[in-house]
Amino acid sequence: MSRVQLALRVADLEGSIAFYSRLFGVEPAKRRPGYANFAVTEPPLKLVLIEGESGADTRLDHLGVEVATTDDVTAATDRLKDAGLATFEENDTSCCYALQDKVWVTGPGKEPWEVYVVKADADTLGSSAGSTPAPCCTGGEQPAEPTDAPAGCACGS
Repeated sequence: MSRVQLALRVADLEGSIAFYSRLFGVEPAKRRPGYANFAVTEPPLKLVLIEGESGADTRLDHLGVEVATTDDVTAATDRLKDAGLATFEENDTSCCYALQDKVWVTGPGKEPWEVYVVKADADTLGSSAGSTPAPCCTGGEQPAEPTDAPAGCACGS
């Protein structure tokens, strides 16, 4: 299993849930305060909605690829490093109501991409590796280069 993830920051979470439910013909797979995600079968897509500021335009939060196992994340990490891309790895990260392993890269337009696996549900929105709330959960930016501090969260499960 592998599917592309699109995470959007939306001003009207309930209105966005209603719209995307009609657009894709499915209800959210997970709903939590300020958060919803859709596991769309056709086309294979994980659509994540993160509540943003009231009245703000919807914007891209981050992009990702959900994979089936931690081994898949490790393989992606190796492939990305071999391709000369700067990576940042996070393991056992609790964020956006999920426990995940992931690797981050940043595209040429500063768009954050992650390859991640959801290992389990979590009870809270959370943040990366015990840090303050992660950028994608708070509207901040992912770092352009890897750092020693946790980079962000998938908000993807």
